Amino acid sequence: MRYLRAAPGDPLPFKAYADFFDGDTAAARRVTLTIDEVARALVIEVPEEPPVSWPFDTIRALPDQAGEEALIVTSDVQALARLTVSNSEALREIITRSPALDRRPPVRGMRRVIAWAMGAVASVALIVTVLVPLISDQLAAFLPPEGERALGDTTLQQVREALDGTGFGALRICENSQGVAALAVMEDRLLAGQDLPYPLTVTVLDHLLINAFALPGGHVVFFRGLIDAAEAPEEVAAVFAHEVGHVVARDPTRIALRSAGSIGVLGLLLGDFAGGAVVLFLAERLIQADYTQSAEAGADVFAHDMLARAQVSPAALGDMFERLRAEHGDADGIVAHFLSHPALGDRIAAAEAAGTAMSGPTRPILSEEDWADLQAICE
Repeated sequence: MRYLRAAPGDPLPFKAYADFFDGDTAAARRVTLTIDEVARALVIEVPEEPPVSWPFDTIRALPDQAGEEALIVTSDVQALARLTVSNSEALREIITRSPALDRRPPVRGMRRVIAWAMGAVASVALIVTVLVPLISDQLAAFLPPEGERALGDTTLQQVREALDGTGFGALRICENSQGVAALAVMEDRLLAGQDLPYPLTVTVLDHLLINAFALPGGHVVFFRGLIDAAEAPEEVAAVFAHEVGHVVARDPTRIALRSAGSIGVLGLLLGDFAGGAVVLFLAERLIQADYTQSAEAGADVFAHDMLARAQVSPAALGDMFERLRAEHGDADGIVAHFLSHPALGDRIAAAEAAGTAMSGPTRPILSEEDWADLQAICE
């Protein structure tokens, strides 16, 4: 502090003057100071108003707000008020008689502050976890296909740029003509007689990640790592059918709207989340495909039915999950992609049960030559 404690002195033998801000108005008023020995208080006499009494044990200094020859003080009983004292006698008495002068004022209303803070957190949680998903599910049904397509195109480009790793380009799309033709054969077989909300666009990215995901607007994206990890084309077809299930249910659009809504709410509280950060965050969410339990279960059921109609055993989906889980554990690659909600073991069992229940014949989804071409799609 800039002041020194003085020896106790006599009460003020005369009235001292000071500048007073009452905390309600911006104007400073000239007041006189006296001491009430009985109440052990500094009395502030405000013109044309009742005097204000500050007990000395409630007076506290506000450091670094006055010059060397003045002191600004406040009181616990009137926390917003300020008193600027420059009279040497008054300074001596205030410094001498105020035992808590250099202590921090007590925090008042902490319970109320905590209650309001908890209420605010609960409100944000309610908006992000309940209201945003509810509104997003409703809006997804009304979003024009052109809007979904534009969102999917932009997000796919961001995914390619984010995974490129160089910062100067985009991850390569695998476009070997024979491999693309083989993938088209698989697509035609699976989609025969299927009514889609919009045309499907299938892309293979040259990346070792064992994964696949759907984007808004009819995009289905495979990584080369998934095709490399598959032991049979039926396993790729099973994953393909699952992602088409998400497209038909417009799950990618729902998760996109949920992410955008949540980012908007959090952006209001924490700062700007606009621009490319939104798309990058959305891309990450869609790659992870953290859909709801009902969405995942629905995509599985859709895939089982699509595979059976294409004369492919739905057990192929369970076979791939089981083998990848044995090789990589539950947290890697495509296993993590499909692990989010129903237990992986339950989903494997459901796929096997669907395969057992399939009544019609099965036939290979691709010829050996087409399968070899698909495996070489990135060469």
